Amino acid sequence: MRLFGLTIGRTKSLMPVASQVSSWMTIIRESFTGAWQQGVVKESKENLLAFSAVYACVALIADDISKLRIKLLRYTMDIWLEADVGSPFWPVLRKPNQYQTRIQFLSYWITCKLLYGNVFILKERDLRGVVVALHILDPRLVVVLVTEEGDVYYQLNRDMLALITISVTVPASEIIHDRMLTLWHPLIGVSPIVACGTSATQGLKIQANSAKFFENMSRPSGQLTAPGAISDENAKRLKEEFEKNFSGANIGRLLVTGDGLKYEPMSMPPEAAQLIEQLKWTVEDVARCFKVPQYKLGLAQPTLTNVAALNQDYYTQTLQNLIEAIELLLNEGLSLPADLGTELDLEGLLRMDPLSRAERYAKLVGVIAPNEAREGENLPPVEGGDTPYLQQQNYSLGALARRDAQADPFASAKLPAPAAPMLPAPVKAQVESDEEEETDFARALIGKIQEATYAEV
Repeated sequence: MRLFGLTIGRTKSLMPVASQVSSWMTIIRESFTGAWQQGVVKESKENLLAFSAVYACVALIADDISKLRIKLLRYTMDIWLEADVGSPFWPVLRKPNQYQTRIQFLSYWITCKLLYGNVFILKERDLRGVVVALHILDPRLVVVLVTEEGDVYYQLNRDMLALITISVTVPASEIIHDRMLTLWHPLIGVSPIVACGTSATQGLKIQANSAKFFENMSRPSGQLTAPGAISDENAKRLKEEFEKNFSGANIGRLLVTGDGLKYEPMSMPPEAAQLIEQLKWTVEDVARCFKVPQYKLGLAQPTLTNVAALNQDYYTQTLQNLIEAIELLLNEGLSLPADLGTELDLEGLLRMDPLSRAERYAKLVGVIAPNEAREGENLPPVEGGDTPYLQQQNYSLGALARRDAQADPFASAKLPAPAAPMLPAPVKAQVESDEEEETDFARALIGKIQEATYAEV
């Protein structure tokens, strides 16, 4: 069959990668010893998103990366400049597919990578073989396959949004596969949730317990005790009547007992269980696994006061690896020529405050032209602003190198004077003529002064 202009056929000896991974991956991982027997297991990735720390980390990283514009650069004059808008690779970078904007596309890319550890993107090509659309597939519907010869294929199950109506197998050349840290196999990425899932589950349990506690009007469960022995039948009757009349919506009603019956609470109060401290620890553990600074989640005050420095620290610690992986995979996935490359514009993330930007441009003008600084502030160019300027007392590196090549570079305190500017021949002749006329006039004036002086004497 053909899919997006690519012939898809059967490939023999395909083996799912999951079956090749060492057997210890299939070991049941318990939250604590005996948890499996007690029915206490980690929540699924989807349920863990109900824990605010997991949602906040995923949303923060995905939102910050998705707001960065994708630039197509061309290597020209030993520097990278934005490519012409007529390049055939531009359209897919501006609009990856018919149902997602660029921001939605990047946000879903990062979300899949953080939650599932893997991102699978199917390429759609035109008749020229140029990629014209990119479809991010549901990671749960993709199986990585490897042949006996080491070739990689991907089994894609039905995904109507990506126009996959039946299960097909495609070669690795038609898939962009981004993955998190590969702990068990080079083709299988591992989500941070593998490390923080237990903490997130604990946080959910704490929140559920707190919700139940306050739902019961902050009245804990307890027991009815009698001064003497009572039959099992009476104990069962008292229990049923107490639960019927004083639980749920009936909490807070007045209890009247006789025969020395006494109500005693049994559950541990939240202050004894250090509920807030435990919940805070689970949030910190989730942030640590996602490598999100705690001040981004409101857990601590930042150690730096400069916004630009904070964003630089956040970029280096959390976002840089994810961003550079996207750039590299787009370069390879779109089969860009050697002189073309993609880059996510960090200006949206690392934009400084107005005062800091002004100080930066004041120091850079001379290295860059004034119009380049104006372009950074989205201002139009001005006449004469395309040339970098420096003060005239500055010497070139070549002049300093000639000075240092002397036997005694510091024999004279003076540096060699800059060479006189080269003038066009007509201008030079005019200058020399003017200089001669000035010299003749000066000589004649001096002669007249001398004659007047002698006459007086």
